[in-house]
Amino acid sequence: MKTLHCLALSLPVLLAGCTATPSTTAPPAAAAGEPATTAAAAPDSVTGTITYRNRMALPPTAVVRVVLQDVSLQDVAATVLDSVTIRPNGRQVPFAFGLHYDPSLIKPGNTYTVQARITGGGRLLYLNDEAYPVITGSHPKRVEMVLRLAQ
Repeated sequence: MKTLHCLALSLPVLLAGCTATPSTTAPPAAAAGEPATTAAAAPDSVTGTITYRNRMALPPTAVVRVVLQDVSLQDVAATVLDSVTIRPNGRQVPFAFGLHYDPSLIKPGNTYTVQARITGGGRLLYLNDEAYPVITGSHPKRVEMVLRLAQ
């Protein structure tokens, strides 16, 4: 009898969940072969690769750090939107990365860049010496970064 009462009380709650209207902010249907995602589960992202030109293998202790940042304000530290740390464990360049951000935090007039550096054994080995602007001002959301040897 208790089971019947619990079922009778929970049935309206279960049915209410089935009749909810879809969100108006849902993304368009995925193309064939692409996984379907929801707007809440898949924030916008910046993707790319990191490489360098000289032919020198990275040490086993190498660590790659990539940062998406808002560099709009002068004389103020950049605001970090996302960062990723890659531990190559013997692998060599190129390294692929993906950085995620909340589109509601993006201001059309601001400048956003991607910065990368490679360290190893407590020393800076490689860094980007040019800006890689992304997202706003007709800049891409994919960058091919070429780092230079640190001096």
